[in-house]
Amino acid sequence: QVQLVESGGGLVQGGASLRLSCAASGGTFSFSFMGWFRQAPGKEREFVAAIRWSRGSTYYADSVKGRFTISIDNAKNTVYLQMNSLQPEDTAVYYCAGQGQYYRGSYDSAPAYDYWGQGTQVTVSS
Repeated sequence: QVQLVESGGGLVQGGASLRLSCAASGGTFSFSFMGWFRQAPGKEREFVAAIRWSRGSTYYADSVKGRFTISIDNAKNTVYLQMNSLQPEDTAVYYCAGQGQYYRGSYDSAPAYDYWGQGTQVTVSS
């Protein structure tokens, strides 16, 4: 059974940086995409960033473009989200997600992903 485990969240002041990690485990697996989503209290889960597992192509939500960077270490089966210039509106629970072997035609839609981590809280104070 594939498991995704996030780490790296925390409480920071505005302007600070954090790096989230997502480690995949659980036997043999192959993803088409890995993504990061976030959900703030009272809001829908929203797309943050995605990366193609094999080619490393990256995609970002407009709200984080230029501040966040998604990367992958295939040897460690780990995806990272480097978050710089954090703002209070970035406060949310951040979820790592994996899309199965065959691309479903969307990298920014939560239902396209098969596997989810438990989430890690990121809180940015003003």
